[in-house]
Amino acid sequence: MARLSAARALPAPRRRSRGTSPGEADIRRRRGSVMLRVHRADLGVLRRRNPVLGCILVGGGGRRILRLRAYSSASARTWRKPEEGWMKLNFDGSSKHSTGIASIGGVYRDHDGAFLLGYAERIGTATSSVAELAALRRGLELAVRNGWRRVWAEGDSKAVVDVVCDRADVQSEEDLRLCREIAALLPQLDDMAVSHVRRGGNKVAHGFAELGHRAARPRVWRAAPPDEVLWFLRRDADRG
Repeated sequence: MARLSAARALPAPRRRSRGTSPGEADIRRRRGSVMLRVHRADLGVLRRRNPVLGCILVGGGGRRILRLRAYSSASARTWRKPEEGWMKLNFDGSSKHSTGIASIGGVYRDHDGAFLLGYAERIGTATSSVAELAALRRGLELAVRNGWRRVWAEGDSKAVVDVVCDRADVQSEEDLRLCREIAALLPQLDDMAVSHVRRGGNKVAHGFAELGHRAARPRVWRAAPPDEVLWFLRRDADRG
């Protein structure tokens, strides 16, 4: 696994005071950095805010460039199929308000909307943002393990998607730790897109996250998905 040693040399992300904007020096640094490529006409170009996530663009000691793409800030209402050659990851985290017990889940599908893999597990006490980031990290771990190098990741937490897309600042140390772990995985991919979808378009991932609350151990489903998500899988394949 490639190490992003540059991340350790950068200061920890800090919240900006209300009404301030990046300084001219920061703007100049962005202009001199790697240009982020656009996947489709409806994609937006990322602007780096979080120095840790900014490091994910370059892996392998700066020798290989990861093309990180992000959909615009507009949120999709329904699930969409990826292009051929891409794997679509929908991820979700669930944290119970009464107990704080959290679980994660996610699903991979191909350009036909066919189910490839699903996962779910309980992660103990955690905030919603930690659960969402942990769900994304687990999904990327499985992509690396399966040799899937072009991944479109999509979640229904806009706050977390904005952090991953560098449109918002990290809010806690635990979130920051997970961002670093996600950053360490990205150099092992060739292409990655990130987008937000409304809850109605993320029902399959949500179903897996709910299964995680009942899982005694981490679960991975291959080929045959659990009955609890079948209807939503079929609906998405027909719509997408």
